[in-house]
Amino acid sequence: MRTARVPRLAAAVIATMLAAGVLTLAPVSTPTAFAAGECDPGNPTYTTEVPSALALLQAQKTWPRSTGAGVLVAVVDSGIDASNVHLKDAVVGGRDFVLDGENPEGFSDPAGHGTAIAGQIAAREFSGSGVVGLAPDVDLLSVRVYRDKDDESVRLGFGPTTARMAEGIRFAADSQAKIINVSLSDVVPTAELEEAVAYAASRGSLIVASAGNRVTATDTTDGPRYPAAYPGALAVSALDARGVVTDASIHGPHVEVAAPGVQILTTATGAGDCLYAAEEPSTSFATAYVSAAAALVAAAHPEETPAQWKYRLMATGVRNNPDTRDDEAGWGIVQPFDAINLVAGATTRGPENPDPALDNTDAALQQATVVVQPDHSESPITITREATVVVIVASLTLLGTIAIIIIFRRRRAAAAASAEDSDAAEAPPVRPGLLGS
Repeated sequence: MRTARVPRLAAAVIATMLAAGVLTLAPVSTPTAFAAGECDPGNPTYTTEVPSALALLQAQKTWPRSTGAGVLVAVVDSGIDASNVHLKDAVVGGRDFVLDGENPEGFSDPAGHGTAIAGQIAAREFSGSGVVGLAPDVDLLSVRVYRDKDDESVRLGFGPTTARMAEGIRFAADSQAKIINVSLSDVVPTAELEEAVAYAASRGSLIVASAGNRVTATDTTDGPRYPAAYPGALAVSALDARGVVTDASIHGPHVEVAAPGVQILTTATGAGDCLYAAEEPSTSFATAYVSAAAALVAAAHPEETPAQWKYRLMATGVRNNPDTRDDEAGWGIVQPFDAINLVAGATTRGPENPDPALDNTDAALQQATVVVQPDHSESPITITREATVVVIVASLTLLGTIAIIIIFRRRRAAAAASAEDSDAAEAPPVRPGLLGS
C-alpha cells in the first residue's frame, strides 16, 4: 500500500465540482529551481510537492486495490531515460527504432518527452521527492520511435513518422504490453497504422492515444486524429487547471475520455523532477494519466479484455449528463477506482457495453439470494388453525359442563331449603333459658 500523501477529499466529489465549474485544480507552486530551468540535464532537482492530478484521479482510493503490479505498459515515444532515480527500477526493456546512434534498447531520451510520460505513469517513490506515478508498480517498455520534433531531427529523418509508430505498436504488442501509450497523433489516416492498432487489440493490448493538440498541430481544425480514432484505441483530451477541456485540445467524435494535462510534475531526462505544461494543457500528458488508469484497471481485472477495460473507464467517467458524451471530453474524466469497482448491468448508464460478459447484474443479485429448501410437512398456518378449533371446542365443552353443574347445585339447594321450612312449621317452640342456664 502506498503512503497517504494525496489529499483525502473524495476524488469523485472533486471531479463533480470540477465538472460543474465550482472547484479548480490547486495550482502547483513552481519551485525557484524549476523556474530558473534547473531541471535541465546534468543538474538533478527534486520537489517535495505531489502531482496535483493524483487527487482528481482517485490515487489514494485506488492504490489499496491496485498499483498496476504485473502489468507491462509500453511508452511509444522519444525514449525513456532509464537512469532517472524514479524510473531505473521501472524500465524493464525496449527497442530503438530511430537508429540515430542512441541506446539500442531505447533507454535514452534527448527530447525528454517520453521520460516525462513514463514518470506520470510509473515513477517510483524517491526520498526527498513528492513525484510518483499514478500506477507506481507497473513495468515500462521503452519503444523509441523518434528523436525529436525539431526541424533538424525531421530533416535527418529522425522525426515522428506513422511507419515507425506502427512498427513500435506491433513490437509493444508482441512484447505482451497490456497498455500501449501513444502520446502522438496524425491528421491523416494510414492503413499501416490502422492495421497496427487492430493487431495490438488482437494480441490483448489497449492503445491509449492523444486526441490531438491544437497548439502544436499543423492542421488545427477539429476532427479525428490517429491512431486515437481507430477502433481498439482510447482517445484522450486534456483538462486545464479548472477541470475543463479547452480549445488547446482537438475536439471531435473520436474523443472518448479526459484527464489532467496541465501543471504536470514528473520525471526529467538527465535530471530529477520537472514541471511541464505549466499553463497550457497538453493531451500528451493527459494520455499518460489515462494509460496509468487503464493499467490499474487491467491489474485488477486481468481476466478481462482491452475492450472491457476501456468500457469501464468510459462508463465511470465524470460528466454532466451520464447518458451522453460530447466532442470535448468524451465520456468524461477518468476515475480508476470507480472503473475497477464497476458492476455493469442493464441499468448502467453511458456507453454501450461491448461485451455481455461484463454484465454482472445476475451475479450481483445471486450473492444476496437466500436459498430456501422446500418443506413438505404441513403448513404452520394449517396446524395453528386446527389447534385453535380444538381449543375452542374444548372450551365450549368445559363451559357447558360447568353450567350444568351450577344448575344442578342450585336445584339441590332450593329443594333443601324447602324441606327445612316444612320441618320448622311442625316442631314445638323452644323454651327460653333452657340452653342458656
